[in-house]
Amino acid sequence: MTENGAQLFARLETRPCLKDIEPQLFPEGGGPNHGEVVELYGTEGTGKTEMLYHLLCRCVLPVATGGLEVDVVFVDTDYSLDMLRLVSILESRLNAGSSSSAESDEAALRLCLSRLLVVHCSSSSQLLLTLHFLETSLSSRPGLALLLIDSISAFYWLDRCEGGASAIRQEEKLRKCAELLGRLLSDYRITVFTTCHAIKKVYNGPSSGSGYDRPYLCRPWQRLVTHRLLCSRQETNSVAPSAGGSEEQSRRQVFTVHCTSSGSRTKAYRSSSFCVTDGGVKFI
Repeated sequence: MTENGAQLFARLETRPCLKDIEPQLFPEGGGPNHGEVVELYGTEGTGKTEMLYHLLCRCVLPVATGGLEVDVVFVDTDYSLDMLRLVSILESRLNAGSSSSAESDEAALRLCLSRLLVVHCSSSSQLLLTLHFLETSLSSRPGLALLLIDSISAFYWLDRCEGGASAIRQEEKLRKCAELLGRLLSDYRITVFTTCHAIKKVYNGPSSGSGYDRPYLCRPWQRLVTHRLLCSRQETNSVAPSAGGSEEQSRRQVFTVHCTSSGSRTKAYRSSSFCVTDGGVKFI
């Protein structure tokens, strides 16, 4: 084995595994392994991006605060990344139970943010170039273990329009992205989480349901996905005492994630509920 080959092998061996990234979603270390892809699928406003923020914070936070201390790449295709929100969540979790000084808290926050690389994309072509660029980052940063994409379906309608009447041309760019990402997953053994917007479709047959739970992106992408989190939203009423002692109705949003995993392992199912607080996702 050449020197470069030996160095590459060493990097692959030390790449962090994220099977314990969130026990509420993946109990008993049943989370994604090296080289696996998790798709958060659902309509707009079902908590998908907030869940990405939750997972991102879990990864960049220090071990002493329940984090994993790994590097993360966040690919923002919707131009909706809210850095103020992300910093607020990080500060909330760093300050929980901490008695350190303001200077040390700021230093800890800066260290967390140093583990994060943010990239913006405005087309499938830029996404493809970003994945090529990512290979350089992966080879030089063995602590980079997580790739977040929000969202993989952002350019679906644009690609369909540019592809005209040809289904092959419509899917060409995403297919190239999926093929390149598949190679990166195999070579560098990172873990990928991505959101995917549901599109209402009409299906025939009694088992079609609402039509939101069917994948619609190209088959090369579908073959990459090893775990699927179906996200939905429900309204619940909670009763809280007012300042005057009487009870008043307050409304909060509760989100549900239905987890499925398949592949070489037996398919498994699990449902979890959570709400979104000032400090981020809170499981119920």
